[in-house]
Amino acid sequence: MTLIIDQATQLRALVQNAKQAAARNRPEPSRRRPVRRASVIAVTSGKGGVGKSNVAVNLAIKLATAGKKVVLLDADLGLANADVLCNVNLPCNLSHVISRKKELSEVMVEGPGGFQLIGGASGLARMADLSDADRYRLVDALAELEERVDVILIDTGAGISPNVLTFTRAADQVLVVTTPEPTAITDAYAVIKVLSRSGFGELTTGGFGEMKNASPGARRRVSLLVNMVRTPGEARVVYERISKVARQFLNVSVDDAGYLCDDDEVQLAVRRRAPFMIASPRCPASQCITQLAMRLQPDIPNTAVEPARGFFERMSRWLRGEGARRTSGVME
Repeated sequence: MTLIIDQATQLRALVQNAKQAAARNRPEPSRRRPVRRASVIAVTSGKGGVGKSNVAVNLAIKLATAGKKVVLLDADLGLANADVLCNVNLPCNLSHVISRKKELSEVMVEGPGGFQLIGGASGLARMADLSDADRYRLVDALAELEERVDVILIDTGAGISPNVLTFTRAADQVLVVTTPEPTAITDAYAVIKVLSRSGFGELTTGGFGEMKNASPGARRRVSLLVNMVRTPGEARVVYERISKVARQFLNVSVDDAGYLCDDDEVQLAVRRRAPFMIASPRCPASQCITQLAMRLQPDIPNTAVEPARGFFERMSRWLRGEGARRTSGVME
């Protein structure tokens, strides 16, 4: 009996020593390897034809040539055209990933300037109206990107459809592109109004939905870029008009992302299927993209960070919440 008790005592001592050794070898929280998380920027617009995709492609090129690991996701599902602007061949696209025919790595191609392009589908009605299950598969396929790159640029569709909101509501910041045309201005404000319901533009203490997990003073930014302007003054008038109304009626601060001038080189580049940042790197439009990249750079982390919640986790949470609202018959 004494022998059994002694063996049990020795066994407990061995287990305790093993736990203490494991605790000593465990890295301190501050010394643990941080998790890289890409900065996610959604480029969107209220209406089509304002040059949103052109801005996204050339911004991707500028950030890539500045040394960032950049992925451009053409999420204009059903009407994707980033591959046309870049003059690259896409044998496969996101539709193949969603249908589980291809892996994400198999549809990703290198774009001009060194960024990686994930192409959407053009002319497919099914892609333009994804089911909740399809969007879940898309989120799962894309989640791995967050820990491998610095910047994920998402070229969304125009408007406020469910597919567009899936991406814009979960992004770190949204760049709204408009032109001086009255209809484009009205639709840009409509997009900002929808984004304000998800906390964009407001000083908060948290991120998506719940405000307790982010650092104090964190703010999910919404910025306005005015495209096809004749003068800087014209762009300023458009920005101040939208900014003033958003602050007064939505209590939202819209950041000034600058402008893109009406440059003949832009249209020539589109016809040649060569992004103007490469075809005409010194043209006025290219200089505007450089200024835009400089405005966005402070929000792009230079080192790996360990955030409270990543983009695709936020997107997944939003999809679950949207599904629950549909089930209960309640919509925003």
